[in-house]
Formats: sequence, structure tokens, C-alpha cells
Amino acid sequence: MAELRYTEEHEWIRVDGDEGTIGISEYAQEQLGDIVYVELPSVGTSLDQGDEAAVVESVKAASEIYAPIGGEVTEANDELNGDPGIVNRDAMGAGWFIKIKVEDASQLGALMSEQDYKDMIEGLN
Repeated sequence: MAELRYTEEHEWIRVDGDEGTIGISEYAQEQLGDIVYVELPSVGTSLDQGDEAAVVESVKAASEIYAPIGGEVTEANDELNGDPGIVNRDAMGAGWFIKIKVEDASQLGALMSEQDYKDMIEGLN
């Protein structure tokens, strides 16, 4: 079963085996508003935990997306190039940004569980 973890910056990672899928939370996309552009890294890019992994531009602002854990980019969601609004419609599913090969699964321990994340965003409202 895939493990879902969150960062304080509202990125999520779903880890299944040694593959991690990364995106932004529903809360983050709501705060950004209509997303009009997503810049993704190239396949083969090596990311350390906390590195800038993508850039999202919305009608409100531009935001950097950071790697929740380190790994090598194995896939970028090219669908977002033609339709960045997928992130607004399905942030936790089809709106994923990149997939990485997980290098150090112990880094997941620094991230929040789904319940911890829900508690955090409740405190923001």
C-alpha cells in the first residue's frame, strides 16, 4: 500500500515501493487560485530533499514546489504543459507533478502524516 506524507509547504508525496509521486495539496491549490503554468524538471534530474522541484504560476502568484525527499526524477506529468488547470481539478490525483526514484526512504520520517497535515491546515483557517 502506498504511503502518503506531507510537508509544511503543502507538497505531498505518495510512496509505493521505491517510487514517489509528488504534487501539491488541495489546500495549496485553493490558496493559489487558477493555475496557469507549471514548470517541471527534466527526467534524470537529481533532487535533494528540500530542493526546488517545480514552479507553479497562478493568477495570484508564482510558487516554488520543493522535493519532500531526495531522488531522481523518473517522470514528469507532461499533461500539465497543455492543461495546468488539472492541478486545480484533481490536485491529489491526475494533477501530480513528478515521479522520483526514492533514494532514502528514512527521509519520509521528517514529513507529516495525513492526520498531522489536516490538523496543521485546520490551525491555519
